[in-house]
Amino acid sequence: MENRELLISLAIKYNGEYSLIKKAIENNEICELRECRNCITILDKEYPKRLLDLKRPPYVLFYKGDINLLNEESIGIVGSRKPCDYALRATREVVLNRRDKVVISGMAKGIDACAHKYADRTIGILGCGINYIYPYCNKDLFKEVEKKGLLISEYPDKSLPYAYHFPFRNRLIAALSDEVYIMEVHEKSGTITTVNESLELGKDIRVLPYDVFNESGSYNNYLINEGALMINIKIDK
Repeated sequence: MENRELLISLAIKYNGEYSLIKKAIENNEICELRECRNCITILDKEYPKRLLDLKRPPYVLFYKGDINLLNEESIGIVGSRKPCDYALRATREVVLNRRDKVVISGMAKGIDACAHKYADRTIGILGCGINYIYPYCNKDLFKEVEKKGLLISEYPDKSLPYAYHFPFRNRLIAALSDEVYIMEVHEKSGTITTVNESLELGKDIRVLPYDVFNESGSYNNYLINEGALMINIKIDK
């Protein structure tokens, strides 16, 4: 496809759903052209080259904020929505010790919100429409990230936050990050999808170690035993 406007129009028509857009392109579907200022497409020179490493790179990215941050050196920080205090303290210290990097996360509660909060420059990747605030408890954080960083989504306007969007969203966190920090992960969690995507892309994974009496970190320690790098930044008491 060579028509940028048609690509944007298909993304809007199908609410950013990758499989539907792909099918429409393969069928040479024509639709009414729609305008959108704050978006970049896979056809644009500004499109992040790192996303082209994905098997399913997004056709269109909608955004709010400083789009130039997509080309800066970055780290991804992910973890539980209900983390223990140790994981939150460690997340804060990692962010404060890596002020030279753009912090990328998924705008969820818990570890994501903590990472965005303490970062000077940050990118929030959404699993819903660019104008849909989810979770709503993070409404102030959305405003803050838009002001000091960047919000991006492959879903336009107020597309709903369907559950399957979030593991699919995690491939973008992995692809855009130079390395990924895992602060608290459980065996059956969305964070594991980010781990798997990162491994497939050959990214370094750094995992926070836990003491053996902290059940919250048992899978963190498992990943370290399997060969993941260990986060060794000093944590303030």
